[in-house]
Amino acid sequence: MSTKILVATHKPYHFPDNELYIPIHVGKALSQKDFGYLGDNSGTNISYKNRNFCELTALYWAWKNNYFNAYKYVGLVHYRRYFAGELPFGKFSILSEQQIDNLMQNHDIILPKKRKYYIETIRDHYAHAHNLEDLLKTREIIEGRHPKFIEAFDKLMEHRSLYLYNMFLMKKIDFDNYMQWLFDILFELEKRIDISFYDNYQGRVFGFISERLFNVWIIHHKLHTKEIKVINIEGENIPLKITGLLKRKFLKTQKN
Repeated sequence: MSTKILVATHKPYHFPDNELYIPIHVGKALSQKDFGYLGDNSGTNISYKNRNFCELTALYWAWKNNYFNAYKYVGLVHYRRYFAGELPFGKFSILSEQQIDNLMQNHDIILPKKRKYYIETIRDHYAHAHNLEDLLKTREIIEGRHPKFIEAFDKLMEHRSLYLYNMFLMKKIDFDNYMQWLFDILFELEKRIDISFYDNYQGRVFGFISERLFNVWIIHHKLHTKEIKVINIEGENIPLKITGLLKRKFLKTQKN
């Protein structure tokens, strides 16, 4: 096999019976249960930080423990979200290895279709949904440690669409470079912000910030992207998401 994809999960679930997709128990160090899956709590890990870093604990584990070393293409999906592979008659299945190989011949990275924020910019959306100071601190860190990325960061802040979920398929060499850059920024941010008063949702701050950083990295490197439909096995309540967006923007409701 030339490709390996981790499937981040925090609970037992039905997974594809396919060696391409490997479930990984994220935050296993915080769990009292063993589901029999690969865990993110062995070797060098940040499993205990899962409440704040979300699915990034799986990526950090794979990177630091060389899990992807034998593969050309690597990626991450979620227990309920997979990239969709097109079938005849307008039907879809979970993306196969052959489909991945074909797509990666002409693209640098496979991504979910962008979430569009029609009524506000990425910066404004973060300000309405989270703590803007965290985003501004992130910019300060980039300016000091990775100044070549500032242009891409500022450009993203004015955009009105975003790649979400930290889902991707990319070349292994690109993955390693991205991990080095990403965690250098996030671990420095961790030192500079106080999240002790955040609720469970806002406590996922490094997961939220990383989604924005992922887009910055893609813009800076001018990657040739391929956007793929995402299959949500449990469905997604889009009207509820839209309602929440409007309430945060116009009614100044609580950020949760």
